[in-house]
Amino acid sequence: MTDLLATGWVDVVRAMHPDVAGPYSWWSWRGKAFDNDAGWRIDYQLASPTLARRVVTARVERAEAYALRWSDHAPVTVEYA
Repeated sequence: MTDLLATGWVDVVRAMHPDVAGPYSWWSWRGKAFDNDAGWRIDYQLASPTLARRVVTARVERAEAYALRWSDHAPVTVEYA
């Protein structure tokens, strides 16, 4: 990832949420990782600088509660204009 970002690709979720820890898209099934939002950022949306300027929203579609999860991942959704 470091090499890709160094060549100019933009991590659009990070660009839209620069002051947020995460937002995470993966949580272990163990312990209370999901409840404590102790996750990892392992699902990315990279874009060229030109396309990144067209981002309208970028979000992680995190389930509202542990019982509503259907996976250990949550979709990363980016909308472009």
